[in-house]
Amino acid sequence: MNKTTSYDSELQGAKDLPDIFELVKTAVRRTTGLERGGLMLGMANLGGGADGLIGAFHPLTTNIIVMNSLPLRRIKETEPALYKPYVFHILLHEYLHTLGVIDEEATRRKTLEVSEKTFGKDHPVTQLAADLSKFMPKLVYPVYGWKPQGEFQMELVKGFDRSATDPYIS
Repeated sequence: MNKTTSYDSELQGAKDLPDIFELVKTAVRRTTGLERGGLMLGMANLGGGADGLIGAFHPLTTNIIVMNSLPLRRIKETEPALYKPYVFHILLHEYLHTLGVIDEEATRRKTLEVSEKTFGKDHPVTQLAADLSKFMPKLVYPVYGWKPQGEFQMELVKGFDRSATDPYIS
């Protein structure tokens, strides 16, 4: 079994968002040598606007990734086979931001590079990284540092970034 097949099997076997994130961290560490711990994932309905739908964002100088629950719910309902590749793609993109890749274009290029090295050129994760609009024409990448207007409700995902957390703390 080659590495790309192994990663695909692990992605398909992932039970939840923390499982997928652990795979993201492994892929980034293996392809770039970079890693960090202590991150949190918040789920929020960020809605959509005239400009489109935001998949997630990482507020500058924080340790949180905020993922939009609206497209996740929509994908589960309409394209369930795309759910895990989409989650991997979004978490990979935002994780790279947390590692200091701030420029949006550079982040997209690095996301594609890590995806291709991890899953191969034809895998849905890589295809999403190559052209997200082909799958989700209304999903847009915000300018780095973007924040939603006003307040929003957010729920933290338990057990996220578990490889960096002491099991007695979780």
